[in-house]
Amino acid sequence: MTRRLFKEQTILFALYGFTICGCLVLAVILATVFIKGSPAISGAFLFEESRNFGLEGGIFYQIVGTLILMAGAALVCLPVALGSVLFQTEFLHSPQIKKLFRLLIYSLNAVPTIIFGLIGYLFFGVFLEAGVSWVTGVLILAVMILPTLHVSIHEAVESIPKHYREAALALGLSPGQQMRAVILPQSLHGIVTGTLLGLARAAGETAAIMFTATAFSGVKLPQSWTEPVTTLQTHILVLAQEATNPLALTNAWGAGLVLLMIVFVLIAVTLWIRSGLQMEAQR
Repeated sequence: MTRRLFKEQTILFALYGFTICGCLVLAVILATVFIKGSPAISGAFLFEESRNFGLEGGIFYQIVGTLILMAGAALVCLPVALGSVLFQTEFLHSPQIKKLFRLLIYSLNAVPTIIFGLIGYLFFGVFLEAGVSWVTGVLILAVMILPTLHVSIHEAVESIPKHYREAALALGLSPGQQMRAVILPQSLHGIVTGTLLGLARAAGETAAIMFTATAFSGVKLPQSWTEPVTTLQTHILVLAQEATNPLALTNAWGAGLVLLMIVFVLIAVTLWIRSGLQMEAQR
């Protein structure tokens, strides 16, 4: 065996080992959540409202509140992300400005979630007078998932073959017509993928919405723009603090299992849609 072949096999073995370790960690987490959370899962748990501060009843309104924040964040963020990508790819021509623009978008991923919550509350809650409400939570989450949507859509737009744009120019299409007839249809897979992955990330955020958009008890469906919602994330956090109460911990694990299933469903749908939606040039 040559020295070069030995190095390649050693590196390959190490990569296999790292991959297996990562899969084992994920398997342990999933198994733990399933084993501890499955005893709480029932029809009543999923479709009844919470009672006695989460010790009785279910998590129906927590699920609805979580979905409201996720869907609202996606609806707000999608046009912003799409517009920023089209501006960057179609109207910016300076490589230096494009690089700076991309760096600023990517830098949002490095901001801690609690900072998003504090600054978001000061701007949306205090300055815009939205208060502690589901609208404040939607706007904060929209800012947080902006990099995810932007990167996915940007990669889809950049991967469109150059001759598509050249054919559109040869037909005399204006920039707006090119975006409607060529760019948006050919990047639909990236738009859908980024949106669903953004929803999956929004489903796991707690710190940013805990003090800005949610309440633990006494809340059902919001009746106005200024009312908070109750979410699975807040429900799990509060119940987990009752470490001496086995029923509270069981309900917390059950809520965690439901939240995990929501995230996994979004990821599965993302992979399924991503495999079906491809550019014409890739078919």
